[in-house]
Amino acid sequence: MNSVKKLTFLWTPGSLTLSVVVVIVTATLCYLAWRRSGYRASYGLLEVLRLVIVTMAVAMFNQPEWIEEFRPDEKPSIAVLWDASTSMSTQDVLNGASTGSKVMSRRDAIQKLTEKESWTQLTERMNVVIQPIAEPQPGRGSDLHEPLASAPEKFKNLLGVVLASDGDWNEGQPPVQAASKLRLKGVPVFAVPVGSTTRLPDVELLSLDAPTFGISGKSVRIPFTIESSLPRDFTTTVVLKTSDGEEVSREVRIAPMGRTTESLIWKPKATGDFTVTLTIPQHPDETLTDNNALQAPVAIREEKLKVLVVESYPRWEYRYLRNALSRDPGVEVSCLLFHPGLEKIGGGNKDYLKAFPSGLEELSKYDVVFLGDVGVDDKQLTDEHCRLLKGLVEHQASGLVFMPGWQGRQFSVLETDLADLCPVILDESQPNGWGSRTPGHFELTELGRRSLLTKLADTQDDNMEVWEDLPGFQWYAPVTKSKAGSEVLAVHKDISNEHGRLPLLVTRTFGSGKVLFMGTDGAWRWRKGVEDKYHYRFWGQVVRWMAYQRNMAKGETMRLYYSPDQPQMRQTLALHANVMEKSGEPLSKGDVTARIKAPSGKIETVRFTSSGEEWGTFNGRYTTQEPGKHEVTLMCKQTGANLETSFFVQGIAAERIGKPARPEVLEEIARVTRGKLIEPSKVSDIVQSLANLPEPPPSVRRVQLWSHPLFAGCIILLLGVFWVGRKVIGLV
Repeated sequence: MNSVKKLTFLWTPGSLTLSVVVVIVTATLCYLAWRRSGYRASYGLLEVLRLVIVTMAVAMFNQPEWIEEFRPDEKPSIAVLWDASTSMSTQDVLNGASTGSKVMSRRDAIQKLTEKESWTQLTERMNVVIQPIAEPQPGRGSDLHEPLASAPEKFKNLLGVVLASDGDWNEGQPPVQAASKLRLKGVPVFAVPVGSTTRLPDVELLSLDAPTFGISGKSVRIPFTIESSLPRDFTTTVVLKTSDGEEVSREVRIAPMGRTTESLIWKPKATGDFTVTLTIPQHPDETLTDNNALQAPVAIREEKLKVLVVESYPRWEYRYLRNALSRDPGVEVSCLLFHPGLEKIGGGNKDYLKAFPSGLEELSKYDVVFLGDVGVDDKQLTDEHCRLLKGLVEHQASGLVFMPGWQGRQFSVLETDLADLCPVILDESQPNGWGSRTPGHFELTELGRRSLLTKLADTQDDNMEVWEDLPGFQWYAPVTKSKAGSEVLAVHKDISNEHGRLPLLVTRTFGSGKVLFMGTDGAWRWRKGVEDKYHYRFWGQVVRWMAYQRNMAKGETMRLYYSPDQPQMRQTLALHANVMEKSGEPLSKGDVTARIKAPSGKIETVRFTSSGEEWGTFNGRYTTQEPGKHEVTLMCKQTGANLETSFFVQGIAAERIGKPARPEVLEEIARVTRGKLIEPSKVSDIVQSLANLPEPPPSVRRVQLWSHPLFAGCIILLLGVFWVGRKVIGLV
């Protein structure tokens, strides 16, 4: 580092003239005073001091400054930053002006700028540094702000920046903020935009929302979303292939310039871990074909779901429900029939219980509990039973189905802890409900048309027709309205009140589990003319929907489930774990952790906190950053148990191929920094513009002596000495 030091005065002709006059007059007066004293030495020294003080004051009046200029020894730097993000792989740049020219990728279009040979003309006078920016990282997008903002500190004696990019940024602060900082430092940016501003003709498979697991022999619904940038709609055949060679196809009509969401139904025949692959045939007009397929893992199990049905009397709804669940190969049903008017609890089969499950260990085995027309009474449920049922739903993700009857016994249940779980408000003035000789009918709401619970046919149109043709019911519960946070799937087709149509099929989430309210006792009539086709299908779907989350992953002493069950990118998962002692009792306190391995290999440890000591419940949170399969190992230090499972994160990376370029971003950067916008093919123009840049000005350090406190102190000190000297020689 070379430096030049000098002293300068910011004088004007007027200030200089006045200063000379003042010094001459002062010198004359000092001489006359010395002569009057008879040329005494003490008087002479005092007058010299007076002249020095006046001279210093006059000098300060002309604003003296001490200036140091620092010039760097090294050459000025030019930073060539080229975008290496995923979007730069988009092939939308014509190699030539003619219409028949070959299309190249954006990265290939700026390839010449990344070669050292292109900058040899500048290397004699400048230090050219070529670096990639926004390189692909798992779970991260492209950031143009950070490399621009850090350039002055990263490159010594920075003279200018060349930025070659498509302008597509999706992370970090706006790049124009970094451009403002560069302008203050006098560093221009020569922006080189690349890519087409209009999206290429493309049909992209955006998402494949496969469930975590399914049951062998039961249909699995797999929704998917397709995005099209084609100007016209078209019909194509979407194919789902499994890892064991099974294929399912469906014709789908793709909407133009938008998204289309549909679903496929797959009925697995065997158990195991499968990978399903959904593909879209290539359209003749699309230019990108590497985004026409997605994969997702699905675990198919042979599983017995444990269901408990609690009822007072064996009404028709109970009898047909019990038969439906008993004949379902995936369900193990237990029944508790109180028979309040008899001395003994009902029975007669091996699936009948003699008493309500005692304690947490017995009750926690059940995935779903049906509460019929039962209440809190000496020979029925107790307050403790209701408290345990609430904990089963809240802390262990079990399902609870309210199925009231004409005797109105559930009103007493709603005076216990279960009141918080009921998704509707009942009319206490009509405890026995409403009956009618004329059958009533369900009408699906918008949510009901999309719900898996109400899907009694394969297509939406057929499903609506089935619900319209279902035999009606002649009794319904005295429902006033649904509670906030509930989802109404079906209402009474004809009856309404001041709150609207009466809700009859309502669901809600409570804690970790789900609750369903069935407001009629006439579902058994759905068997008319079709036997068990719709009745069995409906209740089978209810049981599996309510038990789905609870059975995501379970071992002998541990269970892990999460919400939402189909997580998306950058979404926070609520992780819930139930941990039992080796004896089967819930673990009240313990160190529970989950080791989560992302697709990129990044490992993160999540520590759980106890939230329900009585139920052995532990909660944690995890935010997804990458799409794909995440491997999870749940561990408990106290019991030594481990549970290995996985979950699949839906979505696509922030950086995508095929998105339109954003040259306006680069144009703004160049304008703010007083640079230029140059086409990538004109490398010589870029080199010439850089060669014309002036040498960076030296770094200057100025010390304003006229206002410096050291000089002010020096004058005050000399004035003090002058005053003391006058006293010493007897002038004061």
